[in-house]
Amino acid sequence: MSDVDLDILVIGAGACGLAAAVAAHDAGVSVAVVEKRDRPGGNSSLSTGSVPAAGSRFQRAAGIADDPESMVRDLMAIAGDTDDPELVRRLAEVSAPTVEWLVDVVGARLQLVTAYRHIGHSVPRLHAPVSRRGQDLVDDLLAAVQQRSIPVAMGNVVQDLIVADGVVWGAVVDAGQGRTPIHARKTILAVNGFAGNPDLVRRFCPEIAGASYFGALGSTGEAIVWGERLGAALANMGAYQGYAAVAYPQGSILSWTTVEKGGLLVGADARRFGNESLGYSGYARIVFSQGEGAFALFDQRIFDIAAEEEEFVELWRFGGVKRAETIADAAAAFGLDAAALAAEVEAYNAAAAGAAADRFGRRDFGLAPLRPPFFIVRTVPGLFHTQGGLRVDRDARVLRPDGRPVPNLFAGGGAAAGISGRSGALGYASGNGLLAAVGLGRLAALAAAREIAGEVA
Repeated sequence: MSDVDLDILVIGAGACGLAAAVAAHDAGVSVAVVEKRDRPGGNSSLSTGSVPAAGSRFQRAAGIADDPESMVRDLMAIAGDTDDPELVRRLAEVSAPTVEWLVDVVGARLQLVTAYRHIGHSVPRLHAPVSRRGQDLVDDLLAAVQQRSIPVAMGNVVQDLIVADGVVWGAVVDAGQGRTPIHARKTILAVNGFAGNPDLVRRFCPEIAGASYFGALGSTGEAIVWGERLGAALANMGAYQGYAAVAYPQGSILSWTTVEKGGLLVGADARRFGNESLGYSGYARIVFSQGEGAFALFDQRIFDIAAEEEEFVELWRFGGVKRAETIADAAAAFGLDAAALAAEVEAYNAAAAGAAADRFGRRDFGLAPLRPPFFIVRTVPGLFHTQGGLRVDRDARVLRPDGRPVPNLFAGGGAAAGISGRSGALGYASGNGLLAAVGLGRLAALAAAREIAGEVA
């Protein structure tokens, strides 16, 4: 099609779309971003802004030995079966260049997190804003977009893709004043997943269907609808990221550091109900299946570590975290059975001290046994985002079931198949979502720019 409005149209203004826009602009092509919501960021803004990278210069400066092969082993160990092991390898290979590009080119204020390891990683490899707020990463990406005068049109709802003979040529957009076609040589789907679409969740992730959704409101699965209409392949559709401990009623996540470092979760009966070492994502289903919510209990030493995170400090200031001198006081804070909670903590502490086996099989107790003073938080489990989507190749081209690309169409982030395994939440390693967002967004833009250069040469 010769009558095009721009080289690359990016649909979605989260970390994936913004990263794609910066990379496309710097590759010398024209690019614009459309976003259906009235503000950019999506799920990226709600995250901790953590991007894992293996072999980054920041790890080397900290004396941490790491490489993509180690990262692949870690990711595959937690993910188990996956529809696309090659995608895991590809993102591990580009992880360090991606993080260094974020810092050096985008100007993102990231630092290596060394205070503790994260779920699924054998060494510290998460690079995050000091605040541990994804909004800071989004703000840095937005600043880079604005510095380059890249158009970002908010409140522009994409109604459908423009397709002729199986080739994608942009999208039809509605900004509230009628439908307008935007013709582009290449289109990058940077919309999020389908966690905000109950019908699609029931279809693909039934084990978590009905759980409270805490992700961005725009995650309604358009990429899946458009992709299926085009005959694109889907992959890893049963995978999702849950969160086992969202503070209630505040709605902010309780830092999983409180559990990793030795905290425990009990139900309304003041009893533990599983092995918290499954991690914040994998344990969400367990919490969801045992009742309406849970209560997280930890001590002062763990509190002090979690207090390095701004969101945790805010939760404390707003009264979501209750301090208690004794277990009885902790129980009283939420009307729990004091005797039952005391017995549970006694058994847990015995296991943590090595005096008895934990009945749920937990082996990593962090700083436990717990000791006074204690802190307790009322929590509920939630669904944050899905990890399955359109199958893509090494450069984020959307593929058909036979492996052929859908011409001119790319996908990243929640629109694309993720690296968290085939099903459930157990395969989610910390940072998987943002790595797929920024990594695939950048790869898509660079590949699209190369194709355009070849077409116009």
